[in-house]
Amino acid sequence: MAIRVIVADDQPVVRAGFAAIVAAEPDMTVTGEAADGAAAVRLATSEGADVVVMDIRMPGMDGLTATALLTARTGGPRVLVLTTFDLDEYVFEALRAGASGFLLKDAEPADLLRAIRIVAAGECMLAPTVTRRLIQAYARDATGDPATPSGGAVDVGAGGVGALDGAVLGVLTRREREVLTQIASGLSNQEIGEHLGVATGTVKTHVNAVLAKLGVRDRVQATILAYDTGLARPRRR
Repeated sequence: MAIRVIVADDQPVVRAGFAAIVAAEPDMTVTGEAADGAAAVRLATSEGADVVVMDIRMPGMDGLTATALLTARTGGPRVLVLTTFDLDEYVFEALRAGASGFLLKDAEPADLLRAIRIVAAGECMLAPTVTRRLIQAYARDATGDPATPSGGAVDVGAGGVGALDGAVLGVLTRREREVLTQIASGLSNQEIGEHLGVATGTVKTHVNAVLAKLGVRDRVQATILAYDTGLARPRRR
């Protein structure tokens, strides 16, 4: 069955461009285009969607509010947030809103399609550049607490990443630590499998074990924890 996609962006040319890229794929279909968050929510309800490609800054209902509404629904679509990141400080709030992935707006078409497939498959996707900047923003301040662009406390849900230290990683096996490091690099299960020389199914088993043992909700929280504990470090440009 084709992946049903809704594209939400207030810029008609950008929206049409993304929709055309998606519609050209044999395993995807565009079920609607929205100029704001409210329209995206309505379309997801009336037309159905597996993935909503969501801009953050839109008039009326923004992408952040729409993401929270969509992901709060049982069986609702997964949301792939499009961001310029330098300007969209609300992307941090999208973590709490339940977004499944983040992609820069200037990404290549192939990267957009790959991200949609990853998110539709139930995984979380962070573009490597987004990952680096996300982690830098969550870096510990002088008091030892993760910092946000606005200086507020970070609420990462169950697991409380900010309160964890390197000792927590002791519950992981050597292989699980390797997998966590690859997750923090923004790799999908398939890419991790290729890197480690194991089957994708085996990687999925390891990922589930990592999330369960560390008490984190998803790959995004796992990524933050990997950097917060020092297992992974931002790469220099």
